[in-house]
Amino acid sequence: MISKRLGAALMLAWLVPAFPALAGGEEPITRPHWDQSAGARSVSLNGQTFIDRGLAGTGSLPAGTVDFLGDTLGSFSSLQIAPGSWKRVGNHYEGILWTLPDRGRNDPAANLFFDYAGRLERLRIRFTPGDGRVSLVPDGGLELRDFRGRPFTGADPGAGTVTERGMVLPAPAGGVGAGKVSLDAESLQFTRDGGFYVGDEYAANVYHFDRRGRLRGVIRPPAAVAPRSAGRPDFGSLHAPQTGRRNNQGVEGMSLSPDGRTLFVALQSALMQDSATGNAAGRTDIRVLVYDVSRTPAPSRPVAHYVVQLPAYNADGNGGTPDRTAAQSEIRALDDHRFLMLARDSAGRGAEGKAPIVYKSILLVDVAGATNLAGTDYETGTASLLEDPAGTKLRPGIVPAGRVELVNMLNPVQLARFGLSVEALSEKWEAMDLVSVLEPDHPADYFLLVGNDNDFIARRCRMSGQPCNSDFDNDSRILVYRVSLPTPLR
Repeated sequence: MISKRLGAALMLAWLVPAFPALAGGEEPITRPHWDQSAGARSVSLNGQTFIDRGLAGTGSLPAGTVDFLGDTLGSFSSLQIAPGSWKRVGNHYEGILWTLPDRGRNDPAANLFFDYAGRLERLRIRFTPGDGRVSLVPDGGLELRDFRGRPFTGADPGAGTVTERGMVLPAPAGGVGAGKVSLDAESLQFTRDGGFYVGDEYAANVYHFDRRGRLRGVIRPPAAVAPRSAGRPDFGSLHAPQTGRRNNQGVEGMSLSPDGRTLFVALQSALMQDSATGNAAGRTDIRVLVYDVSRTPAPSRPVAHYVVQLPAYNADGNGGTPDRTAAQSEIRALDDHRFLMLARDSAGRGAEGKAPIVYKSILLVDVAGATNLAGTDYETGTASLLEDPAGTKLRPGIVPAGRVELVNMLNPVQLARFGLSVEALSEKWEAMDLVSVLEPDHPADYFLLVGNDNDFIARRCRMSGQPCNSDFDNDSRILVYRVSLPTPLR
């Protein structure tokens, strides 16, 4: 969603335990969750130690940058370094960075959408650890095409659909983008053959493309996740469906295990049937689907299905009871059972209102030991995970994944080294990738790249040949952290 006002009046406060501990071992987040540590910090999960060695650099693209199709370049809903492109050259690193914009400039409250073609943006990235500088240079891109060879559209489908290869897909019935498949792209993952997956918000589909950007297959969500109302598909984003993914809360995170065999697919927040009634802090129990893609790139059903519990926080940061869910915005797999997950609040540059920045962290998640719901009524039907519709307690027998905070992005000490502050951070941090530091003495050390989605907010914005100007610029930015894993990725 596009925001036109910059949130201000931010405050510095500390986490004060005031309520019973939540799952995952943390206290409820009632005040801004900031970290003042200057150096490395380690965490352990299931007997394995991980180290956050701190912020190592940053760089940005001006908000008004124009892309290869002549539109304002909006990033990063997801990003990934092209496999095989990352290398060390003297005192710096170079690579090709592919980024994924979402559905283009839009204002759902005004029912304003553009016929924004789905695409990947290609950038040349250079990172110099000595001064922490990251440079980003646009270098073309790739337009996505459906089974018919037509471009996708970012326009909201409403009640419209189109059928391709026997699959009912979202598509506006008339007006902007009529007849095209609607795509709100939120997650990107390359495969070893140069193809890639794109996760979608509208239908909660995962689309499989070849290296030319042509659609080759679709992983459709199980019945529990597919958005439906009155027994029919309900793909639009302007209202919530009765069951399935919440509107604008679809496949926000997706990642392949390093061996390329296991695909993790994570919803942004709880499904409609898993949400506590009337409680925005009761959307913490998200579904993570796991697919075996070793034999086919578009399997029909998951082999595993887990629950991960997100943090809840108080939006005003005033010590009150948590009233929001820190929705997950990206995942990156470490192996076949562990992944990093970016969870964040809805405050910062680009957000409406004056709420303080409270929570933006990267969590380490391990599904080993969690209950596998694959094939149960929780997946094949619409049974709720909750014991009580008005509460947040899981039903007996459902064990969520373990998790711990690895990186707290709200660290004013580390941000200040690069001329940044917590108050200046964007609202929507939605992209991550891991690349090796390429040091023989540190084979399990990686750079963690984290990017924001700037929502195409720019003083000089162009979309489909039309102006879409905002009152301020929200630059696309990447933060680079250095982390140490227990073992190298395989």
